Amino acid sequence: MASLAAASESNAQRAEKALAIWGTLGRHLPEDLDQREIWWRDRYTQLRILGYLLRPRYSPEWVPSWKTSKKDWTDCEDGKRLEFGQIIDATRISDGRVVTLKQVKRTDHPYEAEIGLYFSSEPLTSQPANHCVSIYDVLSLNGDDDTALLVMPLLRLYTNPNFDTIGEGVECFRQLFEGLQFMHQHHVAHRDCMNRNIMLDPINLYPHSFHPVETMLNKDCSGSAKHFTRTQRPPKYYFIDFGLSRRYDPSNTNPRDVPIWGGDKEVPEFQNSNEPCNPFATDVFYIGNAIRKDFILKKRGFEFMKPLVADMIQADPAERPNMNEVVSRFAVIRRELNGRKLRTRPVDTDEDLFDRIARTTSHWKRRIVFVARGVSATPDPPAT
Repeated sequence: MASLAAASESNAQRAEKALAIWGTLGRHLPEDLDQREIWWRDRYTQLRILGYLLRPRYSPEWVPSWKTSKKDWTDCEDGKRLEFGQIIDATRISDGRVVTLKQVKRTDHPYEAEIGLYFSSEPLTSQPANHCVSIYDVLSLNGDDDTALLVMPLLRLYTNPNFDTIGEGVECFRQLFEGLQFMHQHHVAHRDCMNRNIMLDPINLYPHSFHPVETMLNKDCSGSAKHFTRTQRPPKYYFIDFGLSRRYDPSNTNPRDVPIWGGDKEVPEFQNSNEPCNPFATDVFYIGNAIRKDFILKKRGFEFMKPLVADMIQADPAERPNMNEVVSRFAVIRRELNGRKLRTRPVDTDEDLFDRIARTTSHWKRRIVFVARGVSATPDPPAT
C-alpha cells in the first residue's frame, strides 16, 4: 500500500510540475486545449482538405488516450502541448512526411513568405551554400486574408544532440558562415540569426524521427529517440524565421535601417540608440555571439575561435569583419587544426566527473572505429 501511495504522489507531482511549466496551473486540465491549440483545432478539417493532418490532440473528435488506458497523461503522446502557439507539426498526407506549419500574419511580417520563397526557388534552392530553410508551400485559409501558413521541413535545434567532436563543431561553423555569406551575397540581411533561429536537418541523424514537441523522445513517446552522431550522419544546418529579414537594393553597398530587436538583446548598436545602422554588420554580431554563447562559454575545446568571434562581436559595427572576411579567416583557422584536435571530444563546462568518464569512454570507442575506417574528422554534409 505504501508503494502505491508513493507512486500516486509521484504522478501527481509530475502533473503539477508539467502544468506549472506550461503556465496553465489552475486554468486547464491536461485534456483542455488552450487558446493557441483551439486555433489549430478549429482549422483541423480545413488543413486535412488541403493535404495536412494534425496530430490526434487537435482533431475535433479527439478523446484523450489516458481516459481509456492505464497510462498517466504525462506519458501519453496526445498529452503534449505546443511549445510555440504559432508553430505546429503535421503529416503531409501525400507522402507521409512530417512537416512544420508556421502561422504568419502578413501585416506583421510582410516579407517573411516572400524572402523564404526567394531562397526556396531555383536557381538558389539547389546551391549547396544556401542554408535557408525551404518553404514547401504557402497555404491560405478561408476567410483570413491576413494569415499565411508556411509549410517547411521538421527541423531541430542545431545544438541538439550534443556535439561528439571538435570537428563536428567546426563543420557546423563552416556551414553557418557559408549560409550567412550566401544570404548577404544576395543582398538579404537576416536580422535575427541568433541561436534559436539556427536549426539542423535531422532526417539522417534520427532515422526513426522523434516527437516534435518532446524532442528527446521517440514519435509515440514510449522511449528515447535514438540517433547517430554528426560524424556518422552529417547534417545540414539551416537558418529559419525571416520575419525580420529584409532584401536591399544591390546598388546600396552600405544600407542603413532602423534597429529592430530580435531574440538576442545584446546587440551593442541597439542599446542606447535608435539611429539607423548596417543590418549586415548586425548579422555578423548575431552569429558570432551565438558561437560565443553556445560553444566558447559552454564547452572546452573551442578556444581557437576566440579571436575571430571577438572581432565579430565588437561594439563598433564598422570594426567587425564582413561575412566574406569571416569565411576567409575561418578557412585559415580550419586548415591549421590537425586530425587529433578535430577528433577530440568537447567537454561541457558544467560536466561532472561521472558524466565525463562515461562520455569519454564511449567517445573513444567511436573514435577508434572512425579512425580505422578512415571516416573524416569533419564529414561533408549531405547533398542538397
